[in-house]
Amino acid sequence: MEKLDYRFEPLPSAYMLDADVPEEMVRHLNGYLDRLREDDNKQSNADTLVGQISHGEQLRINHKCKELKEFNLMILGLGREYIKRFSQFSDVTFGSAREPEMCEVWSVHSYAGDYNPIHDHGTQTLMGISFTMWTKVPDQITETPLDYKMYNASRHCDGNLIFRYGETCSIDPERLKPSHQVNVIPSVGKLLMFPSWLNHMVYPFEGEGERRTIAGNLNVWAVSPNGQKFASGAH
Repeated sequence: MEKLDYRFEPLPSAYMLDADVPEEMVRHLNGYLDRLREDDNKQSNADTLVGQISHGEQLRINHKCKELKEFNLMILGLGREYIKRFSQFSDVTFGSAREPEMCEVWSVHSYAGDYNPIHDHGTQTLMGISFTMWTKVPDQITETPLDYKMYNASRHCDGNLIFRYGETCSIDPERLKPSHQVNVIPSVGKLLMFPSWLNHMVYPFEGEGERRTIAGNLNVWAVSPNGQKFASGAH
């Protein structure tokens, strides 16, 4: 083996961008969301979301408001970075430049018993990017031990975000098949960015506290040499 030249290469099904948002921005977002919840003119976004949030609420966010300018710039910057990294890691060259644009943003305020069934997201463009970020997480969710196990009613998966991008079963390791499921334990300030087609779900949790997220979708437009934006396909 010492004289043999070999490589061990992954065959990825999806890419995810994971970022840690500064505490100052988290505090700013929580202040904005606190004020939004108290606003008599707030708008529910439950009619466009599959979240079964019966104890909390899902609110529509005006991402063009001045209070979210810095947040928008951060998200768009990460969107550009996602496209760049995808191109590099996948060895893909797009026929035209791609530019992300904020499509929609909402907040989810979950309490005990609330959950999200498995779903994907839709955008106006064929290439779409979605994101989610936690600004509040109850202690009983974040205190999941490192030896994550599902047995004996451990409740280790409570409040967790699950991504699923293929068939997965318990005998996969014996078949040398990687898992097509990722379990994410929420933490305050963690932001995830992923392709909008990627199926995901959120398990319910028990106990006190609010599980708060701000999430949204990005359209990704193709850009012609003269700067004109157009959709590379329909969704």
